[in-house]
Amino acid sequence: MKLKEFFKLQNGSDIRGVAVPSENSIATLLPEIVFAVTSAFVTFLSWKLKKPTKHLSIAVGHDSRISAAALKKAALAAVSSQKSFPLDAELASTPAMFMATKFDAINADGGIMLTASHLPADRNGIKFFTKDGGLEKEDIKEILKLAAYDDSDPNFSDMERTLTFEKYGNSKKTIEDFDVDSVSKIPLMEIYTRSLREKIISEIEDYEPLKGLHIVVDAGNGAGGFFAKKVLSPLGADISGSVFLDPDGNFPNHIPNPENEEAIVSIQNAVKTSDADLGIIFDTDVDRMSAVLKGGKTVNRNALIAMMSAIVAKDYPESVIVTDSVTSDELSDFLKKIGLKHLRYKRGYKNVINKCKELNENGEISPLAIETSGHGALSENYFLDDGAYLAVKLIIAAARERHFKRELADLIKDLKYPKEEREIRIKINAEDFKTYGDNIIKTLFEDVKEAGLSVDDMCYEGIRVKFEYGFFLLRMSLHDPLLVLNIESRKEGGVGEIFDKVKQLLNKFDKLDEVKLT
Repeated sequence: MKLKEFFKLQNGSDIRGVAVPSENSIATLLPEIVFAVTSAFVTFLSWKLKKPTKHLSIAVGHDSRISAAALKKAALAAVSSQKSFPLDAELASTPAMFMATKFDAINADGGIMLTASHLPADRNGIKFFTKDGGLEKEDIKEILKLAAYDDSDPNFSDMERTLTFEKYGNSKKTIEDFDVDSVSKIPLMEIYTRSLREKIISEIEDYEPLKGLHIVVDAGNGAGGFFAKKVLSPLGADISGSVFLDPDGNFPNHIPNPENEEAIVSIQNAVKTSDADLGIIFDTDVDRMSAVLKGGKTVNRNALIAMMSAIVAKDYPESVIVTDSVTSDELSDFLKKIGLKHLRYKRGYKNVINKCKELNENGEISPLAIETSGHGALSENYFLDDGAYLAVKLIIAAARERHFKRELADLIKDLKYPKEEREIRIKINAEDFKTYGDNIIKTLFEDVKEAGLSVDDMCYEGIRVKFEYGFFLLRMSLHDPLLVLNIESRKEGGVGEIFDKVKQLLNKFDKLDEVKLT
């Protein structure tokens, strides 16, 4: 496969593609492609650690997808072909695959997670970890270039030219001949779940700290069923009424995505039907979560950020909470009220996490980086976006509030919400869509000022324009040929008024799809 075809698999700091062909799509993430990319990761890791491949141990895990077995076999075969030591973590969560590099009992040099998060059942992907965390998008580019290795290509870096890369030859044959049963299996999820239980026990100082709490979990048939069965239940929680805990890569009940409306309705129904105190919902690979309070009130997006911020506020007063760009003005007001600062940064969980790390490295305390999507990372937990760890923090708070005869909802009782909010995605019909979109935003800065509107100077992506009763944010999509328009208003009809002004500003650009407020 040519380099440009490999590059099509990149999705920010992840790799994603179609793993199961159908009438409507061809497979792009075949086992032999996984073999090539994994082989390149092993070599990349060897270079990064200045350590021969034969001295590397690399753990491989997967979520519940139907393509998991075939792709895992390819990844393990690739690790072995590079003379490294493969470790089979079997069904796992993405955060646990990073922890494989941290737990003393495993101490892997690298981790590989086969997942495509909330994407449809025919998709799959790869996430890579070192002891420093997940790889950056520039690292993924290097790995993909190495996977398509051609030392005559002038685009190859000096690093790649100096690597001794074990060519993988007929990878199909190598994969077919590889014996997965010969690989050492590691009890990663057993160790990981024990660490979560120990966190709850140490914070509440009781060996049955959750006794009397009724908590339901919706795992969406992904990898998150362990949380109910192996974290909550052993600590005394009543988990009756939990749904879709068993792994099923066809995802027959709903999309395993905490932002999906159908998924939220599912966990709301589970909470209401069982009269539970709290509901937790995860995405497929458990790096994201949302919650539902007793009675069915959702805690996601801005409310989840507010809740997690309120939980850390006592231990980190006057610290900075880093969020993505689409958070509300009401959230900023709430954070200020509880003694915290709000840094509204860029979309993309890696962007938010890296900004949080940067602040801490520069001496400014920032305990939490969190997106409205449900990705949340705490400085106390390696800046790892871990939905299960976030849920643990929430459950500890719930147990403490219950002890003092208070409700978890009390933590965010002062959070206000906009009256209206809308996200509109506008297609860019230009070949070089990124340049065209960037030019629109650049032009808008001048047009907005001429129109007498107020630009938010603390906007890190796109343009954010403030009104007396709300705002709009116009930004480029992270990966697609789209402008994304977010509008919020504190008054009825305000979104429509702001949208009319945006349309006037965009009328001059002829390569945008006409959009309506629906």
